[in-house]
Parts: sequence; structure tokens; C-alpha cells
Amino acid sequence: MILVLWDIDRTLVYTGDIDRRVYKETFTSVVGRPPTALPARGTGVTMPLAVRELLRANDVPEQSVERLADRIVAELPERLAAHRELLAKDGIIMPGAVAALAAVQESEHLIATVVTGNLRGNAETKLSALGLIGYLDTAIGGYASDNPHRPALVRIAQDRAAEKHGGRFNRDNTVIVGDSLEDVRTGLEGGARVIAIASGTTTDRQLRAAGAQHVLPDLTSASTLLRLIDQVQAL
Repeated sequence: MILVLWDIDRTLVYTGDIDRRVYKETFTSVVGRPPTALPARGTGVTMPLAVRELLRANDVPEQSVERLADRIVAELPERLAAHRELLAKDGIIMPGAVAALAAVQESEHLIATVVTGNLRGNAETKLSALGLIGYLDTAIGGYASDNPHRPALVRIAQDRAAEKHGGRFNRDNTVIVGDSLEDVRTGLEGGARVIAIASGTTTDRQLRAAGAQHVLPDLTSASTLLRLIDQVQAL
């Protein structure tokens, strides 16, 4: 068995400025004023860490950062869920994502879930709004709501998969499919091989230099993706 850990944003879906809109709304609600700076796009940083950066970038006193961050993080899933119709209308499924997800799901020796910088509620809202959640076992995924340190999410997903399916998952039978430098770092530090997809803000060269074992331009060749996933145990 091989555990396939999918990233979400800019790998499977692109939701434009909806996340940033939700950050802005939630910050304004909790802090009492609108932010003048918002989190950077496409970095792959987990939501709890992005919220702390957001607070500091908007001159919130350091002694208040943790308390306010906890409040914002607690509100984010519900606020995104309120924009479900907007996600369904304006969200974009990345080229080849549906066929790639289906191909992995249909392979009996592959177990598909997610490792993402999203909170679990946010991740499931995005996937369900765009009709992709049925291709993934989200119950065994790793989320920023489990741990804000993204590499730790690999072990969490591996343990959940082992509990459900038996066996043992480690670097030799786990692969991350993602688009950012954070996805590469997550695999290298967390214990997974990385198939990087140059569909986000990071170039093919940057992904290779960061240590990705393979880099694809997009997900439009499901057969190539499956071949590279199956090579994980041969590396």
C-alpha cells in the first residue's frame, strides 16, 4: 500500500482571493478594525501561522497575538462555510485534477487523503464545494487544526492510515503531491517522498532545488502521476 497525501490549494483547486477575504472578515470581527496587510498568496504556510503573521503585520501588540489568533482560527471554518456558494461559483478545479484523483482512487494499492495547511473544516468546505471530496478519505488526513507545524502532519496522517488500514506507513510508502516549497519541506522533514506540481507560484527549478523527487508541470497526465507514485518504493 502507498499513502498519497494531496495538497489542496493550487494543486487541486484555486480559490482566488476567497481565503484572503475570509481572513479580512475574521480579523475585522475579532480585532475590531480592518487589516491593512493580508497573508501572502500561495506560500503553503498553515492557517494558524498565517493568522499570527497577519496579526503582527497589522501592529497587534505581541501580548495579544496568541489570544486573538486562537479566536480567529476558531472562526475561520464557519466564515469560509458561509462563502460556500462563492467557492462553487468562482473556485477553479486545477487542470487534470479530477482525472488524477480518480486514477489514484481507483488504484487498489493507493490510499488517498490530504495533508494541508488548511484547517480541517476549511479543507472539507473547499473540497465539497467543488465536488472533489468523494475522491479522498478526509478522515485520515493531516490538517493545520491538528498541528500548525506542517511536517508534523505527515506522521499524523500516516498513523491514522495505519490505524484504519493496518500496516505501517513511512517515507518508503508515503508520497505528497503538492505545489509549494512548504509541500517539499513537509515531505523532507515529515517523512514522505514528494511529487511536486509546478501549478502554483513556485517554479519547476525552485521545486527541484528544494528537494522534490519529481516535478510535473500539472496533473493532466494521470498515467505519469501513477507511474511516479509507484516509483516511491523503488527510490
